[in-house]
Amino acid sequence: MPADMEKIETTLLESEEKIEKTLNVLKEEYIQLRVGRANPHVLDKVLVDYYGAMTPIEQTSNISVQDGKCLVISPWDKSLLKNVEKAIIIANIGLTPSNNGDVIRLVFPDLTQERRKEIVKQVKKTAEDAKVAIRNIRRETLEAFKKMKTAKEITEDEYSSYEKDVEKSISSAIETIDKLETEKEKDVMTV
Repeated sequence: MPADMEKIETTLLESEEKIEKTLNVLKEEYIQLRVGRANPHVLDKVLVDYYGAMTPIEQTSNISVQDGKCLVISPWDKSLLKNVEKAIIIANIGLTPSNNGDVIRLVFPDLTQERRKEIVKQVKKTAEDAKVAIRNIRRETLEAFKKMKTAKEITEDEYSSYEKDVEKSISSAIETIDKLETEKEKDVMTV
């Protein structure tokens, strides 16, 4: 029975897309980690009540970095100052906003060695979660190929070939995760 190439291609493509999504999520998580320098990305998940609609903060305000240790948030509509301040507090990003009636400032304190070690633990946990997700993708993909083999849609040799392709993709993704983890740990521990 000839192999259904479209089904095989779809399975491989879905696997690659899931791997890519997992890596992108990991990168996003690492971008949002606070490491002592002012980083506007810590506000990425902050939603402001903007005239009854929950709106991302960057769509309501100008966000700028001041002297590397402070974010300055200038709402386009000054009547939003209280809402922006409240949204930052609710988002629980670990910073206390200071409102001077004109702008909101978020001061990033210097990290203690203890706090850096906590962040490194978080970096490692996030990387491990990503690896677990990648391994689950491998399991799901290989199960799909086993079903095709059982249904005689692919031969044993084809199964082995696809299994090697999947393993190669998974190994590459795990190497990327390890590299991202190492870079982020180095970034966090750099004083």
